[in-house]
Amino acid sequence: MTADHQTLALVLFSAFVAVTLGITTWVSRNRHGSAEEFYAGGRLFSPMENGFAIAGDYMSAASFLGISGLIALFGYDGLLYSVGFLVAWLVVLFLVAELVRNCGRFTLADVVAARMSERPVRIAAGTSSVTVSVLYLVAQMVGAGTLVALLLGGESEAAQTWTVIGVGALMVVYVSLGGMRATTWIQIVKAVLLMGGAIALTVLVLVRFHGDFDQLLRTAAARSGHGDAFLAPGLRYGGDWIARVDFISLGLALVLGTAGLPHILSRFYTVPTARAARRSVVWSIGLIGGFYLMTIVLGFGAAAIVGPEAVRGSNAAGNTAVPLLALDLGGGADSTGGTVLFAIVAAIAFATILAVVAGITLASSASVAHDLYASLRRRRSKPHSEVAVARTAAVGIGVVAIALGLLAKDLNVAFLVGLAFAVAASANLPVLLYSLFWRGFTTRGAVWSVYGGLIPSVVLVLLSPVVSGSADSLFPGVDFQYFPLQNPGLVSIPLGFLAGWLGTVTSAEPPDEAKHAETEVRSLTGAGAV
Repeated sequence: MTADHQTLALVLFSAFVAVTLGITTWVSRNRHGSAEEFYAGGRLFSPMENGFAIAGDYMSAASFLGISGLIALFGYDGLLYSVGFLVAWLVVLFLVAELVRNCGRFTLADVVAARMSERPVRIAAGTSSVTVSVLYLVAQMVGAGTLVALLLGGESEAAQTWTVIGVGALMVVYVSLGGMRATTWIQIVKAVLLMGGAIALTVLVLVRFHGDFDQLLRTAAARSGHGDAFLAPGLRYGGDWIARVDFISLGLALVLGTAGLPHILSRFYTVPTARAARRSVVWSIGLIGGFYLMTIVLGFGAAAIVGPEAVRGSNAAGNTAVPLLALDLGGGADSTGGTVLFAIVAAIAFATILAVVAGITLASSASVAHDLYASLRRRRSKPHSEVAVARTAAVGIGVVAIALGLLAKDLNVAFLVGLAFAVAASANLPVLLYSLFWRGFTTRGAVWSVYGGLIPSVVLVLLSPVVSGSADSLFPGVDFQYFPLQNPGLVSIPLGFLAGWLGTVTSAEPPDEAKHAETEVRSLTGAGAV
């Protein structure tokens, strides 16, 4: 890329970082240091504000960079991510949002522990939440590294490394100083920027083809080298029975995973009532749905205008499809319009990554402090010391995410997020649904449900083609691949539900009918909710 690209994009990067650090500084001066302020922003956000923040939290690098790249490379099969990510919100709206807001306080473990023995349940749920969050963070780190490497000359290893480290440092600052309130406002600003950028690019793509979407698809198919097969199922997941089963596994993970993501669940605690939580989801579904429709246009637009070979040549996983599309739509590499549009899109993508990592880091540090630390101490920790632990945990989580982000820098970000969704759907969703809806659920069932989904999902990923056994693996030089699917959801999600049932029916502890009745009334009516 030219020096103009670099200078303009870096100026825009710096402007967004300066604005977000300003928000964080302003919030840190006005906080009173309580756990409710740090974890939930004082529960002062309106449904619209929270809806924008949820959308900002959810529309990550996987959405903006990864999904469009997959559609540009694989056509129809890339659409699964858009459809899966969107349909997942129906599960959240009908089964989770309002009930979680009524039953919990700050984390997933609050909901489960309401009718169980607190210590083992909090340790299990906290461990699971941190694992999911770190996997999700890795995807954002990879997206940031890819983006800035493209900006600074394509394959700059040093640029990728320092970008990942820089993003990690910024997310620690956001969380440590500003807590949930600063994170929420950063996410709102980012959601507005991202929607604006996506709308502008979508309009430009459709103008290029005179509003003829059919012509856009035909041009994309012609440039893909696959012809009409580019517009039909099977290009990526239709080769053999393993690929087809992998397709089903991925779809299951995407649809069920959102309801188990800690950073999404924590957003429902930032509004004052359960009704506000439900309305937040309605706002977010509208924003997210519109955005994912636009990623379809952007993905096929990148295939038609830039071409899959050029996208693959820039980044093998397709993560740079949208910035390259912006460059072409603006007039090309040597034009002022191309330079400006490329820089704006790159800055929006970078803003996307910073906002999402802040939300994920806050949720995972809350799990460490509120669930793990508080449970492992003999005495219940004071709220102020708990917040101090959460700030320290943010640093540790940042270091781990940076290390893993450097390791996984060549994988597609949407694919990496798919793995995080599989672990969330396997470990968090079963215990959440059982706790809310099964009268006979016990402590042993809760603990077995979490570990029965978490351990198989992580082990199956380690033994899958993602980690070893192929040229695209994390460790291409070794082969300990024993599980054929890239996404473990089809196996690990049923195991999580099965383990919860088995733990409950074999438990000597009788279910607490009174606590279940209390939880049921609280979840459905909001009586006694914090």
